[in-house]
Amino acid sequence: MKKKIITSLLLCATGLYLWAQAQPAKASAERGKKIYEQYCLACHQVDGTGVPHLNPPLTQTSYVLGDKTALVQVVLKGMQSSVPIDDEYYSNNMAPHNFLKDQEIADVLTFVRSNFGNKASAVTAAEVKAIRAKTK
Repeated sequence: MKKKIITSLLLCATGLYLWAQAQPAKASAERGKKIYEQYCLACHQVDGTGVPHLNPPLTQTSYVLGDKTALVQVVLKGMQSSVPIDDEYYSNNMAPHNFLKDQEIADVLTFVRSNFGNKASAVTAAEVKAIRAKTK
């Protein structure tokens, strides 16, 4: 009986811990949705599918799901040349969005990395700050 109670308590504690860990990322993604709607939606579309050969999709691409540093740098520096993303070329320039605060960039990238069929980890303001410092 004691083992069952201890096991139940451990499972509850684990569940609470996991729930608590997910809350900041969920709040960040909710804030990021508003930023996405303001700055990204026109080019990358409501559903993140982009525009073929012009604006890359944000749906399950290696760019979105992969290295956070590269993704943050695209937001900070923009993209000024035709670049292959998952063997497709996209030619529309993306303006730098370095005017966004670190938290705003973290929020919008957390939104993108957790929506449109994506299941990638959150981006933090501290990560953006560190990448921004190296990018200057």
